Amino acid sequence: QVQLVESGGGLVQAGGSLRLSCAASGLTFSWYSMGWFRQAPGKEREFVAAISRSTNTAYADSVKGRSTISRDNAKNTVYLQIDSLKPEDTAVYYCAAAQVPNNYDYWGQGTQVTVSS
Repeated sequence: QVQLVESGGGLVQAGGSLRLSCAASGLTFSWYSMGWFRQAPGKEREFVAAISRSTNTAYADSVKGRSTISRDNAKNTVYLQIDSLKPEDTAVYYCAAAQVPNNYDYWGQGTQVTVSS
C-alpha cells in the first residue's frame, strides 16, 4: 500500500520560511518523479514544484526563485523549502508521485500552510 505523508506545515509570518517534507512508503521511491501541489480555499489545485528521478527540477512562476525542491532517495523523502513566504502562499500543500512524468499516481493527504501578514 502506497502512502505519502506530508509534514512541516504550520502558521508562519510573511517573510518567513518553511520546509515541507513528504515521506513515501510502499513504492520504489527512486523510480518516481515527485511533485508538490497546493490548493487554496476556493481555488483549484495548482502545481508548485517537481523533481524527476534524475533530480531535474521545475517550479511554478509563483514560487520560482524562492523555493527549492529536493529529494533523499535513501530516506524515501521529498522536501520543499519555501522562503520569503507571502499570504498568497496560504494553502494545503500536497505531495504526489508519478512513475510517468506529469502523470501522478499517488497523492498525500496534505499539510496546511498559513502565512499571516
